[in-house]
Order: sequence, then C-alpha cells, then structure tokens
Amino acid sequence: MKVFAVPDYLPVLGDRAKMYRRQRRRYVEDNISYVVLVPTLRCNLACSYCQVARVGENVRGFDWTDEVAQQVFVFLSGLTAQDIKIEFQGGEPLLALRRLHEVRNFCRGLFTRRAFVVCTNLQHVDQQAWEFLEASDTTISTSLDGSLALHKKQRTKSNENTDVFLANLNTALDRFGPAKVSALPTLDIEDLPEPEQLISFYQRFGFNSIYLRPVAHYGFARKRHTARTIASHWNCFRRKFMEQLIAYNYEHNTTFEEFYFTHCLRRVLQPGTNNHIDLRSPNMIGHDHILIDYDGRIYPTDEARMLTRTGQIDLSIGNVFDGIDEEKRTLLNMYVDNENDPVCSSCRHQPFCGRDVIDDLARYGTIDIERNKTEFCHRHMDLFDHVLELLDDPSPAARHSLAIWTGVVDFDPLLNRVLV
Repeated sequence: MKVFAVPDYLPVLGDRAKMYRRQRRRYVEDNISYVVLVPTLRCNLACSYCQVARVGENVRGFDWTDEVAQQVFVFLSGLTAQDIKIEFQGGEPLLALRRLHEVRNFCRGLFTRRAFVVCTNLQHVDQQAWEFLEASDTTISTSLDGSLALHKKQRTKSNENTDVFLANLNTALDRFGPAKVSALPTLDIEDLPEPEQLISFYQRFGFNSIYLRPVAHYGFARKRHTARTIASHWNCFRRKFMEQLIAYNYEHNTTFEEFYFTHCLRRVLQPGTNNHIDLRSPNMIGHDHILIDYDGRIYPTDEARMLTRTGQIDLSIGNVFDGIDEEKRTLLNMYVDNENDPVCSSCRHQPFCGRDVIDDLARYGTIDIERNKTEFCHRHMDLFDHVLELLDDPSPAARHSLAIWTGVVDFDPLLNRVLV
C-alpha cells in the first residue's frame, strides 16, 4: 500500500485558486465599449407596455439636433476602447435613418472593430433601410410577442399592421438569415402563452434562442400592466417553460436555449461571465456601457433613462456637451455590490448573483431594502436553484440540453461537483 504525502503548499494553492475565481467573477472593465444611442423618441407604434414613454411619429422636438449629433461624435472620439458596439434604440430608430448612417460611418473610421444593432419594430422598412441593414457589421433586434394574437394585442393593434410586421420579419430572415436577426418577447404576467406554443412559434421562424422578458416596471407599462410584484407567478411560468424546452430539445434533437437561463448557467460554471449588465457584482454602472438620449443626456443604463422619464428621479450622469458627471456616477455606484450585504453574504448564490439598484428604485423608490424582500432576489433565488437542480439531474434529456448550453459534447452531472 502506497501512501502519498500532501505537499504543504496545496491547501494554499487551493485557497488562492478560489480567490482568483471569485475575483474573476467580480471583474468589470472600466472602459466604455457599449453605447446605446437614441437618435429619436418618435415611434410608429403605440405598444401597451412601452417602457420609455415614446412620442408619435410626426411629433417634432424629439430627435437629435445637429448640435447634439456633433457632440455625440466628440464623445465617441474620446473613448479609449478599440472595439465598440453601438445599439440604436428609440422610439423607432429607422425613423432617423440619416443619423444611423452618420454614426456608423463615423465609427467605422474610428474603431478597430465595431458592431451595430438596430432595435426596430420592423413596421416600416423602405429600400434605403434594407440597404442599411444588409451590412455585415449590422444586425437586427426586434420584438415577437409569443403568438400573433399576443403580438397584435400588445403591439400592432390591427390585422393590417400585423401583416406588415410579418412580411418584414420574413423578408429580413430570407435576406439575412436568423444569425443576423434576433427577436424577443415581452410577456404580460396576466396573459402568458403556453410554453410549447411559444417554443414552436419561435422555431417556426428559425430562431434557436429566446429571452423570456416580463413587462418591466417602467414607462407606460407601469399604468397598464401588472409588473411591480410578479416573482411567484413568473417563476412558475419560467420553470414550466424550461421543462418543456428541455423535453423539446431531446425529442426533436434541437439546440434551442432560453438566453438568460443559459447566461446564469454559465455564470455558475465559468467565472468572468459578466456580459449581461443586469447580473453582475459589482454592477458598476456607467463604466463600460452608457446610453445617450435624443436630447444628448447620458444615462448609465436604458432602465435609468426609462425611470427618469417617469419623473420619479433623475438618473442621468451628464450630457454630451459637458461630459460625464463623475460625482453623480460615483454616488450611483456606492451600493452596487452584494459582497458586504448581510443577506447576500449568507446566500449560496452570492458568487453568481448580482445587484440591480435601478430596478430597486423603480419598484420601491429606494435601495434601502433587505435583499430577500426584493423582486430581483425572489426571481434569481429560484433561477439559480433551478440551475443547480438541473446540474444534478442525470436524465438524458437534461444532459442533452446542458451539453448544448455549455458547449460540450456530453455533460456529466459529476462535473458540477468539480466546477461549482
């Protein structure tokens, strides 16, 4: 019988490895490389759950002026990042197509690598817009609300508008393929589709990813939809959806994912998966991403813009004329960490979880609330519980989807005990 002595340094290496993994989870780059631009607040739809208080298509005074546009370019010129991702939001950004061309041309000459996302309702796309969208560095993000009936009810309001949207969506998919077009639903907790219906609906268009997103507690949605306290109902729906999705993938040999669940799974297994700004700790806002509104005001996130529009609080952190207000940005970032929170410190999900102070302000008007009493906590506790349950699930169906979502040939549940 051989006996092996354990070197004294191994426990130290183990502790340092844990510290390294912990710090990798916490790392957030202080280098703005993701910019959301809102060249217009005008829109040609009146969605019931609009979160930004859009204005009508022909209303004046809600577009970038030439002066604002010029200062946007000055601001972009001052960024130190070599790579940039620009997301055009609205309103409906295609109503300001000239500005989109100007921004893209400017960034192509300034940054080494660049990517552009146009968040459009695909309601009116003329030939010039199609030509703009076909560029290899430009992708489309649109809304597709669970079923045609739900889409019509919440967004298009009429058969004619719905037909136009469908025609444009199919044109985009035919011309560019699903790799260049993404869609996501906004789901009303009081009118949820059946999970299998939702999966089949997205598969019908060739999509292999969906991001389940409930109506948010911002803008017009605050008055027209139940959005403030939904965790219990939403968690039940999400679990049912994931069960159906896992079964669907196994039965049809498909590679469909729910984006946010996959992201949380990867946060558990891969330290440093920090590419979703709603789930980080510290969740430093306004440091690696910002939003510039139609009037030139700068916000740390799109949600901060939405909340400011309600008149509840001003979360802007400067403007393109004067730059970022460092004092205000620092103030907003004082409590974006779950590291020293007394409730979070006793939670097994703390290393993977995060904090969203903007969501707390929107729902409760304060960030001074116990973590385990927040919607954010209720939803993410259940979500991470579900992730860990699935990691321990030895069934072939669970292993099939886990392998797809983690990018391995076959997922062995024993890996969970090694990696987590």
